[in-house]
This record gives sequence, structure tokens and C-alpha cells, in this order.
Amino acid sequence: MAIFVVCPVCRMEYSVKKNACPKCGAKKPTSNGSYRISISYKGSRLRETVSGVSYQTVKTIEAKLKVDMVSGTYLGTSSTPDILFSEFMKEYFAFENKASLDREKSLYRNYLSVLDNKTLQEITMLDAEKIVNKIIKNGLAFRTAQYTAAVLRHALNKAVERGYLQVNPVSKIKVPRKDNRRTRFLTKEEANKLLSELKKRSQRTYEMAFLSLYTGMGFGEVASLTWQDIDFDNGIIYIKDPKNRKSRVAYMMEGIKELLLAKKKNSNSNALVFTAQNNSKIINVPNSFEKAVKRLGLNKDVTDPRDKVVFHTLRHTFASWLVQAGTPLYTVKELLGHKSIAMTERYSHLAENTMRDAIKNLENELKE
Repeated sequence: MAIFVVCPVCRMEYSVKKNACPKCGAKKPTSNGSYRISISYKGSRLRETVSGVSYQTVKTIEAKLKVDMVSGTYLGTSSTPDILFSEFMKEYFAFENKASLDREKSLYRNYLSVLDNKTLQEITMLDAEKIVNKIIKNGLAFRTAQYTAAVLRHALNKAVERGYLQVNPVSKIKVPRKDNRRTRFLTKEEANKLLSELKKRSQRTYEMAFLSLYTGMGFGEVASLTWQDIDFDNGIIYIKDPKNRKSRVAYMMEGIKELLLAKKKNSNSNALVFTAQNNSKIINVPNSFEKAVKRLGLNKDVTDPRDKVVFHTLRHTFASWLVQAGTPLYTVKELLGHKSIAMTERYSHLAENTMRDAIKNLENELKE
């Protein structure tokens, strides 16, 4: 017979004689901990997890299980403690460390928090499907539905790993696929009008939009930018830990360099370039952007989300202008940080005139 402590942080099992987890260093709970009981008898092995009790209580449970196993009356006990979804998500976020954490917290608050008053054992596939269907029904992007489902699935996989669930009830959740690629990009006239309107409303939003439009950086990348990431001497911006996890560089036009140099005065070299009013990181696109778009009527009578002007349209516009200027798709792929050329090929139709010119040049060469 043996009793092991289950670490509340990394879920590693270790001897009750140790005072801390040998893997992560977390101190052993002094009360109401989680323990794994292991009993072997005549070739059979029993393993049970008991949580929320003292070590003395676990020893009593172990003795009873041994008696039941020897007498043949052991029927099994629940190995998964009840815990509310809201409480588990606090634990989940506390020990997740990835670039998308802010986005996942936002999805939890906006869509998954409806599950807060359910225990993990009460969550069903139907609950997940209702959440996904509501997101789609409300006209939000299919990618939002897919990402929300993925966050829930991943969180409950962690619940299984940590002994809160025996199986993940939403492991097979599927979201209908839809071509969600945006097709709208701004003309140079529209872009200038938008920047002018933003400057009237918010200097900060104007600067963020200007940077995105002329570097192809996404909103999250702009919001995460620090002064340490900017190399003014070489005209380079280092984009670290983006969504696809592959760091890249952006190149500054003179207008970008002038804007950032003017902004850099009296700034800490390690500080964020753009901050909220409390000097924290900006999580969501400022409302001033949507108000400017509405004032200009850029989304008037537009019903398809793919055709609406949003902050991401600036990145899309940057890529579209590059292709129209004859930039090779592979170069555009590298500048945008796409994982594969297939993601960049959505812009290929914009290079039609460039391809026509290439054929004409070849034709002229053959005539000489």
C-alpha cells in the first residue's frame, strides 16, 4: 500500500515524506490536499484519487479500501472531485503561459463564462454546441467559434490531466467550416481618410493604425510592441512571439520611423510603445476605430463580415498594396509571417496586371 501527494500545480505524484513537489517546487498542502492511493493485492492493482481531505482521513480511506479489496467487496469510489468551471478556469489561466493568453481570457469572459456555475462533471457536448451555435447565429466570425471551442476543449483536457475529469466531454466538438478570409482592402484614398478621421478622435489609435497599415503588423503585435523591439539605426521592428509563434521583422518606412522617434521621447526603453490609460497593455481595439469607420460610412449597407472594415483590414490592405505593386507572393508571405504560401495565395488575383506585364515582356523579348 502507498499514498502519494498530488501536486496542486503540476499534478505530479510524489512521496508524502517530501515537503515540496520535486518537479515544480510547490509546497505540500498542509490540509485539504489531493492524494493518490495505490494498493496491490494478488496481482490486482487499485488506484484512487481523493481530494479535499486531510492526510489522516486519506489513511483511513486507504485502510478501508484494503479491507474491501481483500474481502472482494470493493466497488470503486469517485476519483474526480467536484469543482465549478469558474474555479477551474482560474487555475487553468494561472498556469498557462503562452502568447494567446489574453485572447483566451477574452473568449472565456465573453462566451464560456455561461458555464461558470456548472461543475466540470455537469458540462456536456450539448453545452459546447449551444455556445458555438450562438456565436455563429450572432454573426460573429467562424474563427471566433472555432477558437472558443478549442479553448474549452484544451481546458477540459487539462482537467483530465489534473484528475478533475475522467474523460473530456467536448473532445470531439466540431465547428462548421466556412471560408472566413477577408476580401476587403482599402484604396489609398480610403486609407488616408480613415487615418485623418482617427487622428481627430485619438492620437494613440491613429498611431497604432498607421503602424499596422504600413508594416502589416496585426493589432496584437502592435499592442505588444516595446521600445526594445525597435532598431532605429537599421529601420527594423522585431516582432516577437506572434500568433504563429515564428518571430519575424518588419521594415520601417520613413514615416513610421519619424512617428516612433517623435513618440519615443521620455519613454522607458523596455516599456510598451502603446498603453492603456493605466499604463497596462491594450487588449482590445479602441472604440475610436469603429467610430471613425462608422463616421466615414465604410461599412454602410455591408452585411458580409468578410467585407467589413475592421482593424485587421489594415494588415490586409498592406499585403494587397504590396501584391498590386508587383511584390512576389513569397516576399509578402515572409513580411506577413504566414506559416505557408497557401495563406498568401488569397492575394494572387491582385497580381493579374503584373502577370500580364510579365507575358508582354516575354513576348517582346521573343520578337527581338
